[in-house]
Amino acid sequence: MIVSTHGLTKRYGTFTALDNCNTEVASQEVFGLLGPNGAGKTTLLRLLLGFLQPTDGRAQIGGFDCSSQSIQVRQRVAYLPGEARLYRRMKGADVLQFFAQMRPGGNLAKSRRLAQHLDLDLRRRVASMSTGMRQKLAITITLAHEAEVYILDEPTANLDPNVRRSVMEMVREKRQEGRSVLISSHVLSEMEESCDRVVILRHGKLVHTQVMSQLRQRHQIHATVNGQLAPVPQDLVDRIQLTVQGQQVQIDTQGDLADLMGWIAGQPLTELSVQRCGLSTIYEQYHSAEAAL
Repeated sequence: MIVSTHGLTKRYGTFTALDNCNTEVASQEVFGLLGPNGAGKTTLLRLLLGFLQPTDGRAQIGGFDCSSQSIQVRQRVAYLPGEARLYRRMKGADVLQFFAQMRPGGNLAKSRRLAQHLDLDLRRRVASMSTGMRQKLAITITLAHEAEVYILDEPTANLDPNVRRSVMEMVREKRQEGRSVLISSHVLSEMEESCDRVVILRHGKLVHTQVMSQLRQRHQIHATVNGQLAPVPQDLVDRIQLTVQGQQVQIDTQGDLADLMGWIAGQPLTELSVQRCGLSTIYEQYHSAEAAL
């Protein structure tokens, strides 16, 4: 595993920002962090980068301890903070050149190509750029760097939908190049499309880990019943959850639908609809009252 945490905890007095976090990120994986503001996402990222010292536990990136070997860790990581601050008096082109020359893995030609792909006007000074333009500039700087691990904190904040799609395409390209990406976001659709795994944080605790390939096999079926349902076949009992409220039927299932649809075809059901379960279904189980979508 390229990234791992073991009992990672951060307290500020009596307040626990991150509580006993145990997780791993594999090589060539896009790994998502979900949770509302204050859930512990940014605290976890800053602990991984060595910007914060843990109260308990440990974390490693590329075999290096994130606390005691933070310099070696940051040599292998490209980081996009949630609120990137850039030199306001410099023009965009000069900012790209500065960062490309500052780090051994910098690539000015690649920076310019990414900026062009994001339709970024590099002739403007940072101070005169909109919030979205400054975010595009920060993304360009981060993704142009050749790193083993990319840590992106809310990368698509303040961006319009078209640019968001372009950024997430870049994230998927990093995976194809053999890199690992650790990303936090409030946009569930982006995480659902791009991540291999997602963890949900709540009040500093990691409360759920979701493998996205498994989620894509889950479906929810709604129908109206006009009569008596036959018993669920034994070979389907462990795969479905059947809920009947009056004439409304809901069936939650995972796996191939072929056998289930064969049983359903013999039932007195009308107005049948089949929907694939999205990440929002899982997220709302933990944050239904406090989700920030």
